[in-house]
Amino acid sequence: MDWRLAHGIYSLSLHHHWLGTFFSDVEKASIPFMVVATAALWFLARPGGNRKWKLAAGSAFTSAALALLVNVVLHSVWDRPRPYETHAIRHPWSSATDASFPSDHASASLAIAFVVLAFDLPVGIVFLAAAVLIAVGRVFIGAHYPGDIGASLVVAAVSAFVVVRFGRALVTFLVRIVERVTDPLLRPLWRRA
Repeated sequence: MDWRLAHGIYSLSLHHHWLGTFFSDVEKASIPFMVVATAALWFLARPGGNRKWKLAAGSAFTSAALALLVNVVLHSVWDRPRPYETHAIRHPWSSATDASFPSDHASASLAIAFVVLAFDLPVGIVFLAAAVLIAVGRVFIGAHYPGDIGASLVVAAVSAFVVVRFGRALVTFLVRIVERVTDPLLRPLWRRA
């Protein structure tokens, strides 16, 4: 079932080459975009002001790291080959050979989005839209099965929940330490604005 669905989705990319190329471009920019967007939350928080976006940024990076750590464990338990490694399909948009289950791209981006969503609904919706685009794109370029993305969704949701629910004190402590460095550097920029 997972292969049939993956093959059907990937066939759309082969039939409509622009679609595969679009998602390939999304994949190349996905992780840098999520990192820069998350870091931007920190820099957009007024020095000495409300820490909500700083906490969101710190928690989002922590959640992504936790999701990737969980993925490392899952990869060691089940080294599922990529769809194009198992099945004879053309794969012009992806050539990775690491484990397919779950998707690191999807897990990290969804983990970031879920945390930002917990801190700020409108901004979180934008992050979630980007993360879903990244996750869906992984199937369109033939890099993952839909089940891999489903597993990433679970890993990301659990990681985000754990960090937001149980890691708040640690993240708050780390945010206070880091803002001692960043606030003095950002304060003059905020005064000019």
